[in-house]
Amino acid sequence: MVKVTFTLDDGTVGCLRDTARRLDQPQSAVVRAAIRDYASRVGRPSERERRRLLRVLDDVIARLPGRMSARVRAELAEIRASRRHGGRHHSVAEP
Repeated sequence: MVKVTFTLDDGTVGCLRDTARRLDQPQSAVVRAAIRDYASRVGRPSERERRRLLRVLDDVIARLPGRMSARVRAELAEIRASRRHGGRHHSVAEP
């Protein structure tokens, strides 16, 4: 553990002491838990950033082609055809 020094206002110190007393924990444990909690919430994007990301996503989706390309259709047709000829449900002729 590393010792650090902070300057806090009287209200914050009172809140820290009350919380530590209620939880029956050292003040340092309360501060550590509060910092971990804060860090987990701050890691999320802000409302402004969330809206920007949604606009980008909407723009990307709008650019997607409405229909499948010819290459995709051809590959799907090939897969379907190969499934019709062979597999477990069909017997293989012996040479």
